[in-house]
Amino acid sequence: MYTMDLNADLGESFGAYNIGQDSELLQWITSANIACGLHAGDPIVMERTVGLAQQRGIAIGAHPGFPDLQGFGRRNMVLAPMEVKAFLLYQIGALAAFVRSAGATLHHVKPHGALYTMAARDRNLARAIAEAVSVFDPHLLLMAPAGSQMVEEGQALGISTIKEAFADRGYDKEGNLIPRSQPGAILRDPQVVAVRAVQMVRFGFVQAVTGEQVPLSFQSLCIHGDNPNACAIAQAVHQAMVEEGIVLQAV
Repeated sequence: MYTMDLNADLGESFGAYNIGQDSELLQWITSANIACGLHAGDPIVMERTVGLAQQRGIAIGAHPGFPDLQGFGRRNMVLAPMEVKAFLLYQIGALAAFVRSAGATLHHVKPHGALYTMAARDRNLARAIAEAVSVFDPHLLLMAPAGSQMVEEGQALGISTIKEAFADRGYDKEGNLIPRSQPGAILRDPQVVAVRAVQMVRFGFVQAVTGEQVPLSFQSLCIHGDNPNACAIAQAVHQAMVEEGIVLQAV
């Protein structure tokens, strides 16, 4: 029997600006990564999104990123590891306050955007992230790219990790996400993504943009909440997996 977690990045609206369709998307996923206010989100959005996730029994994760509202956290920043650790503690603590006030439990931490991508390859950044999670709460899970430095550093500190893959993003032949600026980086057709997601779960590989079959071991599949077709994609992936007998549940 196959089991899989479906996660999405939520809570990325800010003030009068609405990004994503969080309430609709929560129908189809099992884990929610909620922005913590520095790359996206604000206190009102954070509180509302935590409440929506709790109502549906969805596993709640903190989704901290670089302090970069202007760039949505997708621009590389040069920060010392001690700065990264402090920024993560600040953001995890902020979301944890809303989780606690709602009577819920914080389940995991998943870094966002450029921080996520950089720390996948940079051992010092990965260690800073793992240390932040460990000192805040060693029982939290760290969600990170399969095969990344973050997974290794988390495991070295005794943190349980969730290895993640992406249903709606393009991969290169080395198993890395290709930059969003390149053709094929973002997949928007719900049925294409659904077929690909089932293939990834059942056969343990992802097809690179250049055609190679790249082995990939993972426990959670991400669907980006800011994708214009996110709800349709999540629904298609959810239904395709149920039809294939894949059990959807948080890790």
